[in-house]
Amino acid sequence: QVRLVESGGGLVQAGGSLRLACAASGDTFSNYIMAWFRQAPGKEREFVAGISRGRNTMYADSVKGRFAVSRDNDRTATFATFLQMNSLKPEDTAIYYCAASIQTWAAVRRGECEHWGQGTQVTVSS
Repeated sequence: QVRLVESGGGLVQAGGSLRLACAASGDTFSNYIMAWFRQAPGKEREFVAGISRGRNTMYADSVKGRFAVSRDNDRTATFATFLQMNSLKPEDTAIYYCAASIQTWAAVRRGECEHWGQGTQVTVSS
């Protein structure tokens, strides 16, 4: 059974940093695009960042230069992907979700991912 579990969320002041991690089990995730999404209260879920098997990356414009996505393709690794978030802003406050997909980048950006985690709360205070 495929399972994604996010960790690392919390409360941080504006300008601070957090590092999210996504533990993955139940499949060979090195074959997937690993992605991060977020959903703020009252808003739709949005794509944040993604990384392919070959470590090509893609970011939402709102986080470029502040967030960095990485991955571990080792099949024995506990964590499949990480999201380093720097220079956090109050508007980054949201539930952050890890997702895995074998679809195209276009599909991933639309949220068409096969597997999802339960999410971790990130709150940035001003």
